[in-house]
Amino acid sequence: MASDDRYQNRIKLLQGTLDMLILRTLQWGPEHGHGIGLAIRNTSQDVLQVEHGSLYPALHRLRKQGLIEAEWKTTENKQRARYYRLTGKGKKMLAAEESRWNRMVEAIGRVMRPA
Repeated sequence: MASDDRYQNRIKLLQGTLDMLILRTLQWGPEHGHGIGLAIRNTSQDVLQVEHGSLYPALHRLRKQGLIEAEWKTTENKQRARYYRLTGKGKKMLAAEESRWNRMVEAIGRVMRPA
């Protein structure tokens, strides 16, 4: 496999994982971008920290795919922010991605801890 192919596969894996984390976070209800990043960080006990340079392009990509929708609202701090919510299509995608993720984690576990 060429170096460029491996790089592209790595990007797809990272984007897919971030997309899944965003969809999972929005399963709990609508949230603005900064809140999504905080939820991922807090839920992962500060292990995963999503930079704005990765988060907002992912949100745009998910909107374009019809997996999330957005509307402008006022935050609790009286600032205008775009709030994102999961669509029906996004819920289906999340279920499929979680299933795929679980299979991958199990397979990696078998390799890392053979019987």
